[in-house]
Amino acid sequence: MRIAHLIMVHKNAEQVERLLSALRHEDADYYIHLDLKANMADYSYLAALPRVFFITNRISARWASFRFVEAIVGSVREALASGQHYDFINLLSGQDYPIKPIESIHKALSQQVGSSFMSVEPEGSPWWHGAIQRVEKYHSVYFEFKGQYQLQRLANVLLPKRRFPLPYTLYGSADGSWWTISTDCAKYLVRFMDEHPEIRKFGRFTWGSDEFMIATILMNSPLKETIINDNYRYIDWSAGGANPKVLALDDADALARSPKWFARKFDVTYDTKILDYVDSMPHEQLHKTPDAY
Repeated sequence: MRIAHLIMVHKNAEQVERLLSALRHEDADYYIHLDLKANMADYSYLAALPRVFFITNRISARWASFRFVEAIVGSVREALASGQHYDFINLLSGQDYPIKPIESIHKALSQQVGSSFMSVEPEGSPWWHGAIQRVEKYHSVYFEFKGQYQLQRLANVLLPKRRFPLPYTLYGSADGSWWTISTDCAKYLVRFMDEHPEIRKFGRFTWGSDEFMIATILMNSPLKETIINDNYRYIDWSAGGANPKVLALDDADALARSPKWFARKFDVTYDTKILDYVDSMPHEQLHKTPDAY
């Protein structure tokens, strides 16, 4: 059983190096998508680490724009084209960190080959009450030009509600951006995006599409029954707003009690002691993963 960790990075090379160390396992490879706005010179030394590869097609992934989805799908494509067989593609950010021993995570996944792990809510759920405007309204965050938000407001006044371009039930969640998927799901995703250019056209006028676009595609696919509705990420949204809480030492007890595999988000410029704690804390055996969706 082999894992490709796909790590989306835009800052803190030292923290990324620490993440790579925590993920180190003989049955894993590491693909770093470095945002085009970041300076490669600050990160290039990481390529000397075992089985670390940089994604060649770098994208400037503006926050909340469809560019982030494009960066993810392009990176999945490169990992699949590597010639190495993977059982799972595990999507992380450079601010994630495992909160269980990596050996235990590999063991848990080896017992679930063929499954995928995503956190999803169907259209009509409480999350979608607020998120549906991401689909129905026009958003210009993909672009960058003077007056774009005035034009965005005008479009939403004059034009009818938008609709997802396919007759699909929508799926997504606040935690929907991060997942661990099977190779079959990864191949389906890349092929689907190639075969449905209308998705790209639609996505360019969405906001926060990373939280629902990929989930919607996979949850309407023939692979739906292989998807387990839990992404095994600890993410704290208690602070409110569009970003999760940056975890600190006062979150130590919650992390120690959590059955999740990974947590986010951490920032070594804010609190590095929490990562020291995670590295040192004792771990119980991983909880058994649930049945598929």
